[in-house]
Amino acid sequence: MTTVALINPSTGETEETFPRFDDADRDALLDRAVTAQRAWRATPLEERAAVLRRTAALYRERAEELASLIGREMGKLRRQGLGELRIVADIYDWYAEHAHELLAPQELPAQGALRTFVRKDPLGVILGIMPWNFPYYQVARWAAPNLLLGNALVLKHASICPLSSQACEDVLLDAGLPAHVFQNVRASGSQMAGFIADPRIAAVSLTGSEEAGAAVAEVAGAHHKKSVLELGGNDPFLVLDDHNLEKVLGRYVSARMANAGQACNAPKRLIVLAPFYERALEFLRERIGALPVGAWDDPDAKVGPLSSVEARDEIVRRLAEGDATVVVGGRPLDRPGAFLEPTLLTDVDPASDLGCNEIFGPVAILHRAADVEEAVALANDTDYGLGSYVFGSDLELAQEVASRMEAGMTYVNETGASRPGLPFGGIGRSGYGRELGEWGVDEFANLHLFRVSPAL
Repeated sequence: MTTVALINPSTGETEETFPRFDDADRDALLDRAVTAQRAWRATPLEERAAVLRRTAALYRERAEELASLIGREMGKLRRQGLGELRIVADIYDWYAEHAHELLAPQELPAQGALRTFVRKDPLGVILGIMPWNFPYYQVARWAAPNLLLGNALVLKHASICPLSSQACEDVLLDAGLPAHVFQNVRASGSQMAGFIADPRIAAVSLTGSEEAGAAVAEVAGAHHKKSVLELGGNDPFLVLDDHNLEKVLGRYVSARMANAGQACNAPKRLIVLAPFYERALEFLRERIGALPVGAWDDPDAKVGPLSSVEARDEIVRRLAEGDATVVVGGRPLDRPGAFLEPTLLTDVDPASDLGCNEIFGPVAILHRAADVEEAVALANDTDYGLGSYVFGSDLELAQEVASRMEAGMTYVNETGASRPGLPFGGIGRSGYGRELGEWGVDEFANLHLFRVSPAL
């Protein structure tokens, strides 16, 4: 029997194994999903919202237990896991609170009829292919709006998340979600083409690698199905002046190194102006070099392990093959587990592998720009387009620079600003579509037009 394993990245030890989903069971699973979805879409909106409210409460009540699962699975530090769970609870609460306004029919000018309006109807059964780096948050921003809308969901999580993926289903069931409206399958990526092609799957959402996104989009397109892709990022962080420079740089380091640098929308390329480049370099050398690295349950650690030894070793290989200057870090720790020294790079060619492809780990890149114009050009010199960050004391200038960022999201003087009511998504190699807010509802809704005219 094929299995999936929980390998603790803090120790390198295999703790548990689980049977992998058998393709022979797909028909029965999707039949259950279709039947459950028909009943769920007919459930009154207030009852659907009540399930989301109870889900939020359960995530808060079980936060310690749930944080320990992802600590063991992918190495997230305990306090960062608890922070992720607070956001997850807020997402479910937000959709419950705004249920009626989000799903209210949109009245249009009658245009010759008695009434013309658009209603948001569910599409059916939606497949979600989710990554390991934020095991609960990524699921919540897909699941909450779709469950509110009346869709049924099939979750294929990352194989290294066998416990947290099942917890996502268990919490919803305990909150009162009817059986089979949300089903977790411990399947491999190679099994997803069969799901996507199946006529009982109406659409697919993927958060993950560019390669996985391309494969999913190809199959979905061949079968005329909607897809939403949230892929990688190489987000720029522009510093326009040296006002409170150390505080601004500290914000960059915290955002870059959170989750061991494994966040698609983390600021990765730090771009500062030449007059204060050397000050920035010295601050970063000291701050990044002093970051304590430790296991997921080490209360003193600021950076945890990477998700796997293989992921760590891939970054080490890229650093060794690149021609950048390694100011600090860059080496694996001589201990069991998937630990990497927090790293600072300079002299990175924007056209090189390290410069133009995402580094999914605790690696900061510092660039020097002669002036604001060069900083903007460097920021936009990327095929990605997820997030971007602009820091400056002159708000007029900062907003003008922000308006020129080629990205799905731009933040002025803040990081970590993901909120349930704000759209999340990118352009270019970062994918397409939006999650969260009203946009998260609309992606997998049938925007159903109705016109009512007088009887003949």
